[in-house]
Amino acid sequence: MKIRVLGSAAGGGFPQWNCNCRNCDGVRHGRIRARRRTQSSIAVTVNDVDWLLINASPDLLAQIGASPSLQPGRYARDTGIVAVVLMDAQIDHVTGLLMLREGKHLSIYCTASVWKDLTEGLSLTRVLSHYCDIQWHPIEMNDTMPPGEGKPFTLPQLEGIDFIPVPLSSKAPPYSPHRMSPSPGDNIGLIIRNARTGKSAFYAPGLGQIEAHVESAMRAADSVLVDGTFWRDDEMIRLGLSKKRALDMGHLPQSGPGGMIELLDSLGDRRKILIHINNTNPILDEDSQERATLARDGIEVAYDGMEIAL
Repeated sequence: MKIRVLGSAAGGGFPQWNCNCRNCDGVRHGRIRARRRTQSSIAVTVNDVDWLLINASPDLLAQIGASPSLQPGRYARDTGIVAVVLMDAQIDHVTGLLMLREGKHLSIYCTASVWKDLTEGLSLTRVLSHYCDIQWHPIEMNDTMPPGEGKPFTLPQLEGIDFIPVPLSSKAPPYSPHRMSPSPGDNIGLIIRNARTGKSAFYAPGLGQIEAHVESAMRAADSVLVDGTFWRDDEMIRLGLSKKRALDMGHLPQSGPGGMIELLDSLGDRRKILIHINNTNPILDEDSQERATLARDGIEVAYDGMEIAL
């Protein structure tokens, strides 16, 4: 089983088109040592031909271009993407579906609440239905308390891989009909398990609260790819870019008591990777003190094209 990071940045990418923070200005003009990054998405395969896309970024066209195996070229019209799993209905995770409209068939796996947002809030499925056939595969969640893992699912094209949804505490997008009435399926993490080897990864690009069942999923995984959006809780406030804290936006900051670094340090010997990194986060600068802190703790920073074999 192979996981390929197609995009490692948060919404807006890096550099963000309208941002002149130290990071964005620095990478544009070569004043800092940093990689450009597209918006967060990963893909999973067992044979380097058939791929499951997890989140469909607005940067999908560039991501496919940078990953030749996603375009096997067997026919005049072809794709290696067999289906798409959506972790939530956020703009930066679903609008890439529009780039797949030329296909005859589009299989989408998501929870009922995400599907409702795509049909009633954003009307994305209605637009797509004019171009291709859409098949929805519901991801079933555990609606009982306390929350736990949802119903595992598999794909015939990715034989030997089990996908297990994990509910995360988060709000639905601003355009959602149930924005103020959160449900267990608004935002999920995903356990990706190789049934043959028993090895697994836990993927959660948006993670604002570490509940007991989430920590349990992380401790059981061989690799974790988790929310690396902000270094500090007040990062955007300090830069004058927003009045909201990281936690207000549903993202656990890396630094400080109870932060992501503290949690990852407690996980012991496993691969620990931060993904969905905001353009303001100092860890993007490879020469920064913050990046050195991560290196000392054995925590990696995801980049476009990174691969994880399990």
